[in-house]
Parts: sequence; C-alpha cells; structure tokens
Amino acid sequence: MSELTPAEHELAELLVASLNLDGVTASQIQPEAPLFGGELGLDSIDALEIALAVSKRYGFQLRSDNDDNKRIFGSLRALSAHIEQNRTT
Repeated sequence: MSELTPAEHELAELLVASLNLDGVTASQIQPEAPLFGGELGLDSIDALEIALAVSKRYGFQLRSDNDDNKRIFGSLRALSAHIEQNRTT
C-alpha cells in the first residue's frame, strides 16, 4: 500500500468532495489504482466532474481532445503529476 503525497492527498480530497463518493475517504484512494473501471466505479460523467473541479481549483483545463487523457486519468498519481506540471494556482 503506497502512501499519498501531500499533492495526491489534496487531489483525493477534491475527488471525494466533488464526486460525492459516499463511504470513501481520501486516504482510501490508492495512488496507483485505476480511477476508472476500478474500485471507485467512476465513469465518463465523473471524468467531466473531475475536469471541472481541477479547472476551478488549479486554474487550467483538462481537455477532452487530449490524446494523453487515458494516461492522465489512469490513476490518482498520474492525474496529480499532470496537475503539478500544469497548475497555475
């Protein structure tokens, strides 16, 4: 079980709050586990919600036409790394 970095924990808290993940805490989200098709049960609507929350919190947009979206949204760790590279706030 890998520990969350502070940035990953902040993002996990954002996901739990913005997606209303009942019964899930930020610390329960494994950093390398798949965000979609895994235990969280996230779907394409959730991806839109995540993109909106990231835009509001971190000041940049996750674009639906980005060829790297499968990698970016692959896990909490991958999404967090992408945010850290692109955030403006």
